[in-house]
Amino acid sequence: MIAQSQYAAASRAPLIKSPSIRIPPAVEMPPDIHPLPDSVTPYFVYPFTLEPHVITLEESRRSTLAAHAARRAAYLKSRDDEKERRKREALRRIAPGFEPQSGLLVPTKRVSLDMSTQTSPVSRSGSGQGIVPASGHARSRSVMDDLVDHLAAMESASSKS
Repeated sequence: MIAQSQYAAASRAPLIKSPSIRIPPAVEMPPDIHPLPDSVTPYFVYPFTLEPHVITLEESRRSTLAAHAARRAAYLKSRDDEKERRKREALRRIAPGFEPQSGLLVPTKRVSLDMSTQTSPVSRSGSGQGIVPASGHARSRSVMDDLVDHLAAMESASSKS
């Protein structure tokens, strides 16, 4: 049998025993040891008196976790709002009146009407381009025409006083 075993080659090798290694003594069982019963199920008795205590602890733990989650969500939302507010402020410093949700800023022309154009039905400027009817609609005027009109108004106001 040894010749056919997988340890056949090891059976011919000599064993060298170390003098420091020895076989441990046999264990003697005390005579008063309690033997295991045939069934251990009577020993698995759960005390249901702990149930209310465990349930109240679980409810308080869940409420605490929900409060922490709500506080964390509020903190994250306020942090995101603060980032968005800072971003909008930075954009407004570059382009006042800019709102990222509203889209692109489109320049609009402002038509300035002085007091003389509102009282008379038709007013002519010096260049003949800017005829303004009493209804308030004006043909396109150049920036230079507006500048000339304002300078003339300032000069007439200073000469009256």
